[in-house]
Amino acid sequence: MSELTLTQQLTELIAAKPITPIDLEHAALLALDTMANALAGRATEPGAILLRWAGETAVGDAARRSFLWGALTHILETDDLHRASVVHPGCVVVPAAWAVAERQGIRGHAMLKAMLWGYEAATRVGMAVGPSHYRIWHNTATCGPYGSAMAVAALLHLDQPATVHALGNAGTQSSGLWQFLEAGTMTKHLHAGRAAEAGVLAADLAHFGFTGPPAILEGAKGWFTATCPDADPEAITRDPDGPWQLLRTSIKPWPSCRHTHPAIDAALELRHRVVAGTVERVEVETYPAAMEVCDRPAPRSDYEAKFSLQHCVAVALAREVVDFTAFTERARVEFAELRDRVSVRVAEPYTSTYPAAWGSAVTVKVRDGERFTVRRDHAKGDPEAAVSPVELIAKARMLMTYGGVREPDRLIDAILALSDDSLLPELPCKIE
Repeated sequence: MSELTLTQQLTELIAAKPITPIDLEHAALLALDTMANALAGRATEPGAILLRWAGETAVGDAARRSFLWGALTHILETDDLHRASVVHPGCVVVPAAWAVAERQGIRGHAMLKAMLWGYEAATRVGMAVGPSHYRIWHNTATCGPYGSAMAVAALLHLDQPATVHALGNAGTQSSGLWQFLEAGTMTKHLHAGRAAEAGVLAADLAHFGFTGPPAILEGAKGWFTATCPDADPEAITRDPDGPWQLLRTSIKPWPSCRHTHPAIDAALELRHRVVAGTVERVEVETYPAAMEVCDRPAPRSDYEAKFSLQHCVAVALAREVVDFTAFTERARVEFAELRDRVSVRVAEPYTSTYPAAWGSAVTVKVRDGERFTVRRDHAKGDPEAAVSPVELIAKARMLMTYGGVREPDRLIDAILALSDDSLLPELPCKIE
């Protein structure tokens, strides 16, 4: 049994992992996806509030900027997701790494390395929390600070003891509850922003010698004891020689909760086999976490519609494209009748394979009695059904255009050039 704490083991594992040019190229693609989401987030009601706040608040320091960028990134529900940890790492790690790299004048390779380290820390902690944690706690908010702290530790060249202090103080700031879903409030965006900011603060303080608890995870009064009744501590260091967790992270093609995506994927295929007007009944099979978060038969807002399996499946059966307009009040009224015919239940094999795989099946019964079923073991955008770089770039272009960027291709090229060790590009429209 190791005498090192879990945090010490985690930092050693991450520091020892080799980085290849392919890893850096993949990190640049995810940096593009994240920053495109941040820019697009400005063109929303929560984004406008955040920007109004920023206009009246000093956000010149990296921690405050990372908060703002992280919050903006998580608004439109199109930022990346790591399945096994149920963490959205990009909205936490990339804003923190970007803000500090910008502050320090750091070039592309170091920033992308920091991303790899940050994704690894956030997702390994996320894989260790156990399923019960997610029922109350939002994993992106609670596991994210470990990732942002690890990313900034890499950029500041903290030694191993200082990195452990940074993660200890990041973990003690960990928070974020699912209660916001009951009222459809904007709190989820706050979660991402605070997780990004917490890691920057923790690592910056560690740089000056500020200490933190090395056994923050497994200690008798630590994080697992407080929030994880069925934690799996061995997940922290499991499969140390496997690919970087960043490479196992999924890209979201549709602007809704990721739990809805395998069902959307299946329903889009069914759309070409049935006519929406002939649908008598729709049955969705999924896993418990999807039911707990996305069983919303009558969504009352755009945001609730993004967390409604019933609505998302109805839209996918009736529309060629599931985009931002699919969740508006007009769309909720338009698809209400079809949505009422959609039922959702937990079923195998999706329960047993979650969270390693997020699957679903959609069955449509039409009026003549015929039934059509499509199953998905993985959703589009998962590593097993990956979007291509061309598709990801097209998504980024769409998001940047939505956010008011006038020359998106120039910025896209500049962000992708980080894998060639270029300097960070200046954002065309300042978020501060």
